[in-house]
Amino acid sequence: MLRERKGQIIDKLARDLARSNIIISTNYQGLPAKQMAELRNALAKTGAEYHVVRNTLTRFAADKAGKPQVMSIIEGPTALAFGHNDAINLAKVLSQYIKSTESPLQIRGGLLGDRILTSEEVLGLASLPSKEVLISQLIGQLQAPISSLYNVLSFPLRGVLNVLHLRIQEFSE
Repeated sequence: MLRERKGQIIDKLARDLARSNIIISTNYQGLPAKQMAELRNALAKTGAEYHVVRNTLTRFAADKAGKPQVMSIIEGPTALAFGHNDAINLAKVLSQYIKSTESPLQIRGGLLGDRILTSEEVLGLASLPSKEVLISQLIGQLQAPISSLYNVLSFPLRGVLNVLHLRIQEFSE
């Protein structure tokens, strides 16, 4: 490779590494070109990118991007999935693709912010519910103590109200 071309690749990789919320490392060996294209298309729909990378060029790009810890998830032939938006969605798409196509693709690990994830943790991310579901569950959990407090405080008043209604019915009869 020409030195100039390598420099361009390092710059592009450094930009991708710097702006990614999550980076997932995979072993792509045994994945036919057709399936690689299908995977790239599926990931592109979620705003993610998938690139086969050279380890030495990635090392230079990681240093340039300020993410040297990415090298701990790179070993042997590697392809990286770069997630720029939703970290959970990228993990879900990769996991679903591997299951549905019975692909030889293997997740090696990930980098979420500055935290290194094992392959099991990446698959754990994939099993999480969507952001909207998590927010609604959180709101439900926050409302539960308030509604319980309301019930506890209003119970004596309801009791008094019931007694008054019964008295009114007795006098009207």
